Amino acid sequence: MIKILVVHGPNLNLLGQREPGVYGVESIDQINNRIHARAQELEMEVRVVQSNSEGEIVDIIQQAASWAEGIIINPAAYTHYSIAIRDALAAVHLPAVEVHLSNVHAREEFRHRSVTAPVVSGQIVGFGGDGYVLALDALKRIIASGAKR
Repeated sequence: MIKILVVHGPNLNLLGQREPGVYGVESIDQINNRIHARAQELEMEVRVVQSNSEGEIVDIIQQAASWAEGIIINPAAYTHYSIAIRDALAAVHLPAVEVHLSNVHAREEFRHRSVTAPVVSGQIVGFGGDGYVLALDALKRIIASGAKR
């Protein structure tokens, strides 16, 4: 069974309440339920974590190197400036997919730049909670192909 780490970054614990016009009305629990359901269909095992702390996210990514075969990450605000998270993703040599609920490229200019994008296999943006499900499908294909990133 393919093992995947799913990381929700800062403020994603507030999904469903926080700017529903931008991030949708789906709660993090609803999204996690969909992630688990799709993972089961794909015969994948997922561990889902949410953290508002940059250092904790770095630790979680580093620990994944010992058990996971891929990572799905929504770094949220850290996308735009966390070199620490970028370096952790690069260091573990696992295929990773970056997910954003909103289309960050259609929003404020500061959201257009991702420091993590160069070290992941790809990005999925603007599809709400479906982005995580799409990322599971993508990772299954990437891992099956033997690609590292």
